[in-house]
Amino acid sequence: MADLKKLAEEIVGLTLLEAQELKTILKDEYGIEPAAGGAVMMAGPAGGDAGGAAEEEKTEFDVILKAAGDKKINVIKEVRGITGLGLKEAKELVEAGGKPVKEGVSKDEAEEIKKKLEEAGAEVELK
Repeated sequence: MADLKKLAEEIVGLTLLEAQELKTILKDEYGIEPAAGGAVMMAGPAGGDAGGAAEEEKTEFDVILKAAGDKKINVIKEVRGITGLGLKEAKELVEAGGKPVKEGVSKDEAEEIKKKLEEAGAEVELK
C-alpha cells in the first residue's frame, strides 16, 4: 500500500504542465483516455491554485516530533504506544528529533497524538 500512496501523492503534486504530459503519455502510449473531470484534470487546478492545494492537505496530517524535552523516557514510551515500534527504534526516532511519528492521519488523530506527546514532555508540530 505504501507504493500506491506514494504514487497518489506524486500525481496530486503534478503541475498543470506535468499533468498534461501525463495525459498525452497515457493516451498515446497506452490508449487510455482520461475521463473529463478525472484525476488528471483535478491535478491541474490543485497545482496552480494555492487555496485548492491547502484544502487538499487539510485532510491528512503528519505528526512531527521536534524535540523530546526533559522527560525523554516518557516520550519514548508514548512513541512506542502510538507507532508500535520496538524500544530501539522508538529511542532512535525520539533522539533524532524532527522526524515524523505518524504520517497521513486525520486531524482528530493528529491532535490526539500531539496531546499525548506534549503531556509526556515532547515538543510536537503538525504539518
